[in-house]
Amino acid sequence: MAISNIKDIIQSDIQSVWDVVLAVEDYSWRSDLSRTEIVNEKQFIEYTKEGYPTTITTTVVEPYKRWEFDMENSNMKGHWVGIFTSIGNETEIDFTENVTVKKIVMKPFLKAFLKKQQTQFVSDLKKAMLR
Repeated sequence: MAISNIKDIIQSDIQSVWDVVLAVEDYSWRSDLSRTEIVNEKQFIEYTKEGYPTTITTTVVEPYKRWEFDMENSNMKGHWVGIFTSIGNETEIDFTENVTVKKIVMKPFLKAFLKKQQTQFVSDLKKAMLR
């Protein structure tokens, strides 16, 4: 198991940040995804640029405060917690992933992979908020 956390300040109001992050059908701002597929109101599938699917199941939604979901694919399973805090016209994000690999050979690379993914997500989010 690996736990990875990233905190940052997004130069945009909380409603705008929340709306972009939770609009899973509009993945255009995500540089790592080729498409998303809505399964139902609590579940969707993200596909990487290489077509690799990860199923996301929402477990907690507290509008403009907290979003949590379980995630699973053939390599890993885990839980993601996103906390959003309004600071004037800016938004503090605090995202934590708790992931377990299914293939032991991947274990040594997990922490670095999670940090890279989180950094890319925040970078993409910051760019999206400049549009």
